[in-house]
Parts: sequence; structure tokens; C-alpha cells
Amino acid sequence: MQNGPAVRRRKLGAELRALRTGAGLTSGEAARLVGWHQSKVSRIETGASGVKPADLRLLLDAYGVRDRHLRELLLILAGSEETSGRHRWWHAYRGVLPPTYRDFISLESQASAMRTLETTVVPGLLQTAEYARAVTRAAVNDLDEDRLDTLVEVRLARQDVLRSDPPLALSAVLDEAVLRREVGGPGVMARQRRRLMEAARLPQVRLQVLPFTAGAHIGLTGPFVIFSFPSTSDLDVVVLDQLTSSLYLERKEDLVAYSEAFSTLQFHALSPEDSLDYIAGIGDGV
Repeated sequence: MQNGPAVRRRKLGAELRALRTGAGLTSGEAARLVGWHQSKVSRIETGASGVKPADLRLLLDAYGVRDRHLRELLLILAGSEETSGRHRWWHAYRGVLPPTYRDFISLESQASAMRTLETTVVPGLLQTAEYARAVTRAAVNDLDEDRLDTLVEVRLARQDVLRSDPPLALSAVLDEAVLRREVGGPGVMARQRRRLMEAARLPQVRLQVLPFTAGAHIGLTGPFVIFSFPSTSDLDVVVLDQLTSSLYLERKEDLVAYSEAFSTLQFHALSPEDSLDYIAGIGDGV
């Protein structure tokens, strides 16, 4: 387990090493092409040190990398604020958002797919404004109204990934407790359930409910998110959200374990069609 920046450095280094070897270059040859000492290339590839966006561009040019999306993804991993479009909107909130949250948003913005198990609250990408406000107020102590407004604004801005071109493909398994816990009161929950039903009908969203009748399941250990990226699966990462930070799992065995766990949860959950009926039933007082 690593924090966000460490994971991204290691993933970036591994990808750069693969690109270098794919270009048929040794680390010494790559260093000479960009005018560096070999040790600098080695430190970057092992994740021991970060790389500035300008230096990253030098390496990518030397390796003949022309794929725009891959270049932009690697720049995000390097912590660049210079990438285009929706990928940088959260930098306007740097003074408000903790680093781990910014890391999460940057991964979410670049991912092509997201799989998530939620056992306590509705996924942030599917929350209504009033639900997001109630959750944020409960989760963060001593929030003044201005900061609360800003955090809700960020939560809603994140949802643009579902409307982008191409949109993020979201697969979510929700424990029934998520639907029955009255966050913000009955009215807020009724409108939130309607929002879930609307989102579930989108082609890019697959929503399944894991009912109480499913009994004990592998997700009882807690919620998690799996991000998948275009161009390379080597950048996929599991995120475990904690009270004061997030943990990032990058090892292949971790990715396999959580991917298998998610598939198991989908198998035991209701189908997307039956999940819609189930949510509607809860709204009818079933």
C-alpha cells in the first residue's frame, strides 16, 4: 500500500521503462539523448524521484511516443497542471482539497472505467446536491457554510466524467444499506433514489444492488474503487478510502484479488434490471 503520489511515481516509472525498452534504448542511451546522467533516468524509472512535466516531454519525444491520450495520462501521473480540458479543473480548488482527494480526482478524470463497491453511502458520481451536502457535513467536522458549499461544488463537478466524450464507464454495486440509510431525511433519500434510477438507465452506468438477503459477502471488509485506464492496464489501481486518507494498491496480485472480488459481488447482486425494480420498491415503502 502506498499513498497516491508514490503510487503514481512508481507507475509512471514502470511505464517509462517499458516505453524506453520498446524504443530499443538502454537507460544510458536514453540519458544521452536528453542530455542527462544515467542515474536520473534510473531514479525516475524506479519511482525514487519524480519528473517535471518538461523533462517527461523530453523523454516521451526521445521514445517516439505520439499518442496524445497516453502522453496526457503520463503527464497527469507526473503531477502536471498543464494538461488540457476537464483533466485540470480541480486545480482551482488546491487550497481547499487535501492532496489525497486531488489524487483521487485526477485518477477519476483520466480513467476509462471505474468499478466501485459501496457499503455505506451513494457513490459520489451519483449523488444529488442535497445528499452530498448531508454526507459532507456528517463526515467533516467544523465545516463553515462556505467550505461546505465548495466541497459540494467539487463533488458535483466530478460527475462531468459521466457526460464527457467518451464518458467514464461506471459499474457500481451498492449494499442495500446504502439505499435505506436516511442521509438527510426521507425527502432527500427519496430524491436520491430517483437519481440512482435515472443514472442506472444511462448506457455508461451499470448499477446493481446487493440485498440484505444475500447474507455475508466478500465486500463486508469495506468499500473499494478500481480504476482502469486506456492505453495500458499497467496503470490500473485499487483505492481504499479511509477516514483521514486514501490507500492505493498497485501490485498485480492486489488488482487481481479485487477484480475477482468485484466479479463475485456482481454475481451475487441483483441484475441491473431487477436492481431498478428493487430501488423503486424501497421508494414505495417495501
